[in-house]
Amino acid sequence: MAKTEPQVRKTLERHGLSDEQLKAIFRTMLLQRQLDNRGFQLNRQGKVPFALGSEGHEALQAGAAMAFNRGKDILAPYYRDLGLAIGIGLTPYEIMLSIFARAEDHNGGRQFPNHYSSKQAGLMSFSSILAAHIPHAVGAAYAMKYRNEAGRAVLVTCGDGTTSEGEWHESMNFAAVHKLPLVMLVENNQWAISTPLNRQMAEPNIYKRAAGYGMPGEQFDGFDPVKTYDAVHRAMERARTGGGPSIIEGVCYRFLAHSTDDNDMTYRSKDEVTENRKHDPVPRFESVLLESGVMTADEIDAMKKSVLRETNEATDKAEAMPYPEASDLYKHLYEGAWEPWQ
Repeated sequence: MAKTEPQVRKTLERHGLSDEQLKAIFRTMLLQRQLDNRGFQLNRQGKVPFALGSEGHEALQAGAAMAFNRGKDILAPYYRDLGLAIGIGLTPYEIMLSIFARAEDHNGGRQFPNHYSSKQAGLMSFSSILAAHIPHAVGAAYAMKYRNEAGRAVLVTCGDGTTSEGEWHESMNFAAVHKLPLVMLVENNQWAISTPLNRQMAEPNIYKRAAGYGMPGEQFDGFDPVKTYDAVHRAMERARTGGGPSIIEGVCYRFLAHSTDDNDMTYRSKDEVTENRKHDPVPRFESVLLESGVMTADEIDAMKKSVLRETNEATDKAEAMPYPEASDLYKHLYEGAWEPWQ
């Protein structure tokens, strides 16, 4: 009888991450993709008016979320940050309440879909206006420094297109001048809706702008959650310990259309998307966990089934919840009485 050769495990560069943390990162990636697809499915069924896709950002967001200190740090996200929202503590049910715009949502069902916020999780509310949230993030970081709140930092994110906005540049300059505890994480997915990177900027490496503001800059593989964690962790630790702000750029790719209202085949080819799909971070990280012995095939299968079950339960529960009352339209807009005649 032939002798079975022992399986050779590949060495995984962990950057200090335990098996449990690696598994948690993978689960966040799976959950992000499942919820992402669910939003598009519900839109096609006519149950929700709009959804945004984040396929291709899973590794970048799950890795970054692992570097976030819950209860201390603040996250100022942008509209494609489903995975980051999950990774720092939002549940699938909370995500679905937002998509369905139900009254129990943290924003009372009055916010745009995929625009999450949670005071408990340290998740700042934001709008769809590009870069509008970045001065708010800088303001939060300034407050931390003003109050001498050591050990805290603000993680603010945006896409590559947002770095062309005036508020982005003004915010980076202010943060650098005042040496604020802030990390600017640019999720460079190559497309600003329908505008490719080479039509946006002459220098495609966004992180290089950091030198012009007098702060550190770094670029990393946004398809690798462990490399992402390492870059974000180091930048956040530097910010928390008085080292000031930095610009870090994770390079990934947006696999889906910009949103359910967009037809991406009008500005890019199927061949381009197919070619980039070869680097899909979800199956890629699955292979890494298998080959390194962190997870078995049975464990991965069980995790996928658990994620699907959790998504289905969250969808059914959120859909059954009531919409906000018309009388609540002006709630939480102003301090005190909201009527203009008072």
